[in-house]
Formats: sequence, structure tokens, C-alpha cells
Amino acid sequence: MLTFASCLKFMKKGLYILLLSILFISCSDFQKTLKSDDTAAKFEMAEELYDAQKWAKSFRLLDQILQKYRGKPQAEKLTFMHAMCSYQLGDYYIASYHLDKFTDIYPQSEKAEQASFLSAKGYYHNSPVYSKEQKETVEAIEKLQLFVNAYPNSQYLNEANTLVKELDFKLEKKAFEIAKQYDLISDFKASIKSFNNFLLEFPGTTLRSEAYYYRLDAAYNLAILSIDYLKEDRLNEAIGYYNALKKTYPNYENLESATLMNERLQEELKTLTTKS
Repeated sequence: MLTFASCLKFMKKGLYILLLSILFISCSDFQKTLKSDDTAAKFEMAEELYDAQKWAKSFRLLDQILQKYRGKPQAEKLTFMHAMCSYQLGDYYIASYHLDKFTDIYPQSEKAEQASFLSAKGYYHNSPVYSKEQKETVEAIEKLQLFVNAYPNSQYLNEANTLVKELDFKLEKKAFEIAKQYDLISDFKASIKSFNNFLLEFPGTTLRSEAYYYRLDAAYNLAILSIDYLKEDRLNEAIGYYNALKKTYPNYENLESATLMNERLQEELKTLTTKS
């Protein structure tokens, strides 16, 4: 006599076999359609798979039939779906290329705005970490700004602006870390110059106070380590950077450390003046 538990186990096994069968049949149908010469059947299945978010399978079918629909009414829809499959699969280089192509061919399409935004967002996804070369980051900012200019009232406007801010900060961080690295390797003149350029290039940066501090640090070390005939000018320059930090950021968290540097600079300047 079957118990409830054994019946339940049997039902689960049966359901599992049924699901496998459906999956097998589904895969079999896909392979059959993929290998067939029936363009209409491929179109229909590609749409079904697209709607089911089976991006890879839909893409394979669309890739086969896209050229056959060039110039036909269905071409606009297929071209967009083909590009979107690449985007959803995370192939952003290819997706952006095809989305750009779509907006070029169908500028009046109701999908043109979405395609333009996702193309720019594809460039955003390709932007590397700040420590690497930032060519893709610059391209992404340019693409997003072009989108914002083209669609100033877009539903994607807030997201586009948020992405631009994130990418801008990545460039800021890159420039800041380069300037800081010069200080760490004791190339103090290069560090000071880089921080000055950084502050000019990114006047609204959230790293501004840190840039003031590390610029002072580089100037301090350069002055302290200088030979006498170069020392006075460098001491005064470093003291000027301290004054700028204190005036602009009186509550800066490392102001105590900066003040200690200033005291040493003042002592060195006094000693140098006494010698003269």
C-alpha cells in the first residue's frame, strides 16, 4: 500500500520528468527552427523567445533572418530586437554599435529615444575602473551628453545625468590618484603641478579638500628637502598652500597635521632668515 509520502515522491518525480520532457521538446523545436529555411517560422519563434527573455536563442534566430527583412516593414522591429538581445546579454560594445545603427536608420522610430539612451549606457557599462585607461569613460560621457542634448525632456534624463556624474567622478579620482602617487614616490614638483591642474580641471570636485591637503604635503616635503638657495621660495609657497587650506576648510579633519607642517615650515623659514 502506497503511503502519502511515497505518493508525493512519485508525483514529484513525475513532474520532474514532465518538465524535462517539455524542456527537451522546446530545445528540439528551437534546433529544428534554427536549421530550417522557414524565415517566417524563425521570425515567430524569435519574437516568442524575445518576449520570454531568452536573449541568446532569440539573437541566434534574429541574426539569421535580419538581412532577409531589409527594406521590409518588419525590419525596424527586428533591428531593434537584435540590438536589444546584445544589450541584455551584456555584449555592450556590439549592442551600442547596433543601437547607434538603429537610430541612424530609424530616427523617427518610437524606439529611437530608448535606443539612443541604451547605446550611451552601453558605453557607460564599458567604462573601466578608475585606475585603468579612461578612454571608454570619456566616450561614455560624450555619448550621454549627446543624448541629453538630443532629448532634454526624456524619461531617461535623470538616470543619464546620474551616470554622467558617476563617470565624471571616475575621471576626478583618476587624476587625483595620479597626483597623489607623485607625492608618494617623492616627485613633489610633479605632485604639486598635478594637484594644481586637478583643482583647475575639477573645481566642483568632492575631493577638493583632500587635494588641498596633499598639495600642501608635497610642497612641504619639497621645501624641507630643498637646498638653501631654493628653500625660501618653496617654504613660502608651502605656507601659502597651508593658508589656503585653513581658510577654505577650517574644519578639515587633518587640519591638525597640516598645522604641524606649517609650524615646521615657519621654523625653517625663520632659521633661513637668521642665516641670511
